Amino acid sequence: MKYYISLLFILLANLSAVLAQGALTQSFFDGKSVVFVSTDPSARPMMTWKEVADSVHNSLVQAGADPVAYFELEKVALSEAVQTDYAKTFQQRLIKNIILVTRQKNQMSIHVGPFSENGQIITSTALFGVTDGDIGATTSQFGLIGENQPSQNLLVLDVPEFLSISTSETTSSQKFLAKNPLNLDVFKLGITIEGSSAETGLLSYFRHDMYGKSAEAILAEQAAQKAGIEQVLKQKYPYQIEWLTEAKSDQELISEGVQFLLVKVEGREADLMKSMGLEPKSDSTASRIVVKYNIKLLVREELYVGPEWDADPDWRVALNNFLNNLKK
Repeated sequence: MKYYISLLFILLANLSAVLAQGALTQSFFDGKSVVFVSTDPSARPMMTWKEVADSVHNSLVQAGADPVAYFELEKVALSEAVQTDYAKTFQQRLIKNIILVTRQKNQMSIHVGPFSENGQIITSTALFGVTDGDIGATTSQFGLIGENQPSQNLLVLDVPEFLSISTSETTSSQKFLAKNPLNLDVFKLGITIEGSSAETGLLSYFRHDMYGKSAEAILAEQAAQKAGIEQVLKQKYPYQIEWLTEAKSDQELISEGVQFLLVKVEGREADLMKSMGLEPKSDSTASRIVVKYNIKLLVREELYVGPEWDADPDWRVALNNFLNNLKK
């Protein structure tokens, strides 16, 4: 696997170009689609993501799509490992398109793009889409897409189907270890600057709390994050670090003495814990969006989450917590 800092620039370019949206691919009218739904719980009227899926399904079919399965976007976009698991399943089921439904407080969006055939899921944020003030207006507008375009998708589902991938199809939960890695004093720790996430940000951009952020806002967040990480590391991490500024394979990194990588993931707390093989929370904080840091050992593809759960909504607090736990 390569760690592409260049993905940051691709993401920024896509964010700048999102208003000049992409064209609708022909596979939309002749190929299976999966639908990711993200809904703001504070939007009114209050609706679960499954209720939003029920509300958009008929319009997607009317537009010419073949939506074969619906998933909650937040659960898929947790990490690169989770996205890769889903991507493998989509490949096996011959999925051609990704439909993204984003419901925010004051607007609703539906976007369509080709399936990337890899863990990124989509190849760009500059996707074909429609946006309006509420579900009714957005779905009505989207449904008109197929008005003058014959669809080859004939045997489609009458109601949305909510699926999850089976344990046998999942590898991500087997890679996480609830302890600290050894030999951090011997090898360098590689660090990338991520925005929301350098490798999963394309999909995360359509999350209800992320969609619509400007390129300037992303750049400002990245600059603040790098400065903040440097400040925390100087105080809390006594070993060697390496800022990763160009695309390199795992083997290249290892040959340069970088055996570890600092990894940041973000998502609902209960979902993150479950994806890492831990018992998820069930209290009122389980649904909050948090940041969790872990360290990846490149030579064995192992991910160390630390001896104590230390995620927090503020990435600075989460990083401080994680570095403190490295000493235990």
